[in-house]
Amino acid sequence: MRYNPLLMDSLKVGDKVIYPNQGLGVVEAVQHEAINGERYKVYHMRLFSNNTLIMISSSSASELGIRRPVSEDCIRNIFDMIRKGGVEVTKNWKGRYKEHVNMMKTGSLADLVSVLKGLYYLSLIKPLSFREKKMMERARDLIVSELSQACSLSPEEIDKRIQKSLSVCFKGIKTEMRA
Repeated sequence: MRYNPLLMDSLKVGDKVIYPNQGLGVVEAVQHEAINGERYKVYHMRLFSNNTLIMISSSSASELGIRRPVSEDCIRNIFDMIRKGGVEVTKNWKGRYKEHVNMMKTGSLADLVSVLKGLYYLSLIKPLSFREKKMMERARDLIVSELSQACSLSPEEIDKRIQKSLSVCFKGIKTEMRA
C-alpha cells in the first residue's frame, strides 16, 4: 500500500502532515519567501515528537516524501498488513540494517510495517543489536503516532492493537532468512 505524496499547494495552517522518519507535524504558517533570488511558498511545520520547527519549500516537499496522514478508512488495511503474511529477513546484519534505514526514510506506513514486522520477528528468535532495537522502537512509535491521529484512539490503545496483531501474525509463521 503506497500513499501519494502530499500536494503541497493545498496545505493550510493547522493541517497535519507526516515527515518521513520524523513523524507527525502540523503546519503553523504558510509564507512566500525569497530563497537564492527566487520566490517559493514555504511551510513552517512543527514536529510533535520533539517540538522542532522546520521550514520546507513546496518545491522540495515531494522529494522529501512529505504527505498527509492516512485516513481512518486505511487503518483496517494497516492492521491487516501487520496481522497477515510472513516476513522476509536478510541474514546479513549490515544489508538488513541498510535496507531498513532506506525503508524508514520513505515515510510510507507499508514500509514502516515491514521494518517493524521484520525486526519483531528477529527479536523472537534472537536478541537484536542496540541499533535494531532502536529502529524497531522508532518504527513502532511512528506507526502508533500516525494511527492514533487518524482514528482518534489513544497511542496506548493503538500500541495494544499493534501488539495483538503482531502476536497473531507470528503465531506459527515460518520466516525465510536470505543471504
